[in-house]
Amino acid sequence: MKKFLISLAALCCAATMSAQGTVADEMNPLITSMPSLSIAPDARAAGMGDIGVATEADFNSQYWNPAKYAYMYSKGGITANYTPWLRKLVSDIDLAYLAGFYNFGDLGGGIGASFTYFSMGDVALTDGSGNTIQNVRPNEWALDLSYFRKLHEYVSMSVAVRFLYSDLNNGYNASTSGGTEMHPAWTMAADIALYYRQPIEIPTGESHFTLGFSLKNLGGKMTYDSITSNFIPASMNIGAGYEIPLNKYNFLTLNLEANKLLVPSRISKYADQPDGKYSQEEYSNLTSAKGWFQSFADAPGGSKEEFNEVRWGAGIEYSYDKKFFARAGYSYENYYKGNRNYVTFGAGFHLSIVSLDVSYCVGLAASNPLDQTMRFTLGFDLAGIKDLVNNKK
Repeated sequence: MKKFLISLAALCCAATMSAQGTVADEMNPLITSMPSLSIAPDARAAGMGDIGVATEADFNSQYWNPAKYAYMYSKGGITANYTPWLRKLVSDIDLAYLAGFYNFGDLGGGIGASFTYFSMGDVALTDGSGNTIQNVRPNEWALDLSYFRKLHEYVSMSVAVRFLYSDLNNGYNASTSGGTEMHPAWTMAADIALYYRQPIEIPTGESHFTLGFSLKNLGGKMTYDSITSNFIPASMNIGAGYEIPLNKYNFLTLNLEANKLLVPSRISKYADQPDGKYSQEEYSNLTSAKGWFQSFADAPGGSKEEFNEVRWGAGIEYSYDKKFFARAGYSYENYYKGNRNYVTFGAGFHLSIVSLDVSYCVGLAASNPLDQTMRFTLGFDLAGIKDLVNNKK
């Protein structure tokens, strides 16, 4: 039953592999606990191919790169995001994400925070004979806090700490014959990020070249049974972008991003087993830090397979007067590492106080559970609200 629930969580998050039928021997995806942390929570990033480490700053920068907040046009803001997840498969899995920030100024920096809640819907726990023991609603959530500040006119950095909690059996401890008792898992993690934003004068106005880098979810492993442990989705993210003013009112932004999970392969050249696969005990005994470094050189296919573990995203955004937005993107993952390949589309409407964004995903792989996924974002500019109240007075 424990293995069933963990497998269900991985499927629900679609973070290890798409539904492809029988998995061939060559398949070697990177499997993590709490894969919901890898789901892009906001509509803007989702509309651009699930990228955001080097895009222009927005209210949801807390998830991608809090250092971007240092270049926000507003001193503060909050945002709410909602994703009805994997609607092609089930109807009751949802991801909710709340984020906010406040910038004290160039000298003092600022703070950001977010809360993520992932509900996996209704699940029936069964015993070895298939009899229902309990109906539960597995869930995962994360709470984090960041500090950001400018280091230079063009450079900012941030650090963040995060508390992670995953309850796959809704607090129900299974101890059926031959079974292992389960309990909720939790751990702590940290992020560090850098952001570079360089203005460049061109004939049509001031353009901006951006670079972003982040190390996310560097923390402990998670265990549901006090015996085995699993890596959380630590990752290294690198991206670049270029915002081009076409004229006074029209802007075009191009972005490219690479993402590498810092998680060791289950099929590894360092495994002691004859078939090259880690036993659960071996894998559980790997420390987090060893796993991060080993993830760059443990794939049995060598440097080629390591390169295949990089997930790529590209996005384009058009805006009119920074108020109306149209977006498109593409996300690529190697077939043997998960095969999450899809194109995305999005649109946005931003006023001085409120912003609304939506996105839509079209899967390119056969039977892709991410196909037709939509995301919704509603944001509020706290500085704009404050100005509106002061003007009414």
